[in-house]
Amino acid sequence: MYEAHDQAVYEVFKESDFLTKSQLEDVFAEHERTAKPLADAILDSELISREEFFRAVADHLGLECMDKLPDSIPADTVKGLQATMARMYGVMPIRVESQMLHLLVVDPFNSQIVDDLTFALGKDVNLYVADPDKIRELIRTHYGEEEDSVEDLLGEMEGTEYDVSEEASESDLEEVASQTPIIRFVNLVLNQAIKDKASDIHFEPFEDEFKIRYRIDGALYEMAPPPKSLAIPVTSRVKVIANLNISERRIPQDGRIKMTIAGHPVDLRVSTLPTQFGESVVLRVLDKSVVNLDLDTLGMPEDVFEAVNETIHLPNGIFIATGPTGSGKTTTLYSGLREVNKVESKILTAEDPVEYEIEGIMQVPVNAAVGLTFAKALRSFLRQDPDIIMVGEIRDLETAQISIQASLTGHLVFSTLHTNDSAGAVTRLVDMGVEPYLISAALEAVVAQRLVRRICRHCVASYEPSQTLISNLEIDPVDIGDKQFFYGKGCEECNHSGYRGRLGLFEMLRISDAVRDLVTDRAPALVIRQKALEQGMRTLRDDGLRCIFDGATSIEEVLKYT
Repeated sequence: MYEAHDQAVYEVFKESDFLTKSQLEDVFAEHERTAKPLADAILDSELISREEFFRAVADHLGLECMDKLPDSIPADTVKGLQATMARMYGVMPIRVESQMLHLLVVDPFNSQIVDDLTFALGKDVNLYVADPDKIRELIRTHYGEEEDSVEDLLGEMEGTEYDVSEEASESDLEEVASQTPIIRFVNLVLNQAIKDKASDIHFEPFEDEFKIRYRIDGALYEMAPPPKSLAIPVTSRVKVIANLNISERRIPQDGRIKMTIAGHPVDLRVSTLPTQFGESVVLRVLDKSVVNLDLDTLGMPEDVFEAVNETIHLPNGIFIATGPTGSGKTTTLYSGLREVNKVESKILTAEDPVEYEIEGIMQVPVNAAVGLTFAKALRSFLRQDPDIIMVGEIRDLETAQISIQASLTGHLVFSTLHTNDSAGAVTRLVDMGVEPYLISAALEAVVAQRLVRRICRHCVASYEPSQTLISNLEIDPVDIGDKQFFYGKGCEECNHSGYRGRLGLFEMLRISDAVRDLVTDRAPALVIRQKALEQGMRTLRDDGLRCIFDGATSIEEVLKYT
């Protein structure tokens, strides 16, 4: 229900008389234990009815509550709001007046809805709280599932010229960014990206064209290109909703957008970069409903899962996740933090930036511009009496030394490093200048990981790969035996790519006594790796072979990433 608003829901019932203080604390403890949204935990407890729950939310927000929704809504009322906007903002019109639109709202905690709709419709907006499931059903009944396509909207906008130059004043840029077609276009692009489960959205200006691309499962796909004249209005609109300086186009800027898309809240991280043909804007999608932060849903092999679980429950030491950018390291660490996030533990994180907000954890965004580095945040952490610390990345000697110091003084430290494999993490720390005996004493485990694309379940088929492809895997033909290989033929479900979704490959290095001795003796990564293999470690390539033979991914994907 209101899954992204746990804190807001807590405030509602802290201030209302519907639950006693002890009842609220009991329900909150249940929410933390099961990781289910607080709203669901309250309703599942049956301490109050659904009607009372929504009345409490409405009272807190100063809105009206509708217990009984209308069975039918007049056609002219439905026409008072475009289908795109109804779906995008999760609202359903119930009454239209000359200067006022009365709407049921799926997410009443999202204050942006009133501003956006008031501006886009040129009318005042009055919101009503009701059961979100019933409102969604009304929206589906009256507006259907089908959405406007970007191509349709571009067709409607054809012939409209947006005459703004790079030298346009701030007021001109704001005016063009506030025009309804531009608002609709940007919202539609974001909507489409979320629907397709994109991880990034790229707005790229070139000399004669303006490209929009989505990254889905690690690969980039281009949208129907809009006309070049939309480049400045569209980037200006994105900057407006990200609260960036719209008139500053000479230096990079970073911002954040929180909005409701398709009825649920989404976080977007925004980065702008000046190029020779205008500003390039990239949005990183942080959609909590797509990323599952439960440790047991990451798809780790049983032995790796048990080893990670054991490590994160240690009283002290360092646990490191390694891999290139975008290999899911942060998700693994967040999942570990979620697992150990109990009332009796104080958890602090230093991140650049904070990607997902987790209830009950103190998260600090580092900011080099004002001198708040990882090392500085870490020093302060140790004065905050934490049990567990997460450092977004160990980038320098100072951060590494304080992390080790923290682990040796009874703290459990989670962090990431950019290395190719798990053994490389040890030598990277030595290269930074950390004394090997300190690494040996503090380090408990290193997990290396990659993300590969998963074969689409709707068009998976077995096939006979070429001998060249098999020889590239460097496996003994005897090991293959009668095992089958699979690929995706391509279908509507996977955009004809043959892949849908991703899965992780994992390599877990436990720091045993034998490995500790090698670390202290400054042994190279190759020797440490060899010892770990003797003790049963599986490499990323071996884990890739497991996924190939399970029919989860293809040979090409494993060869590309391991």
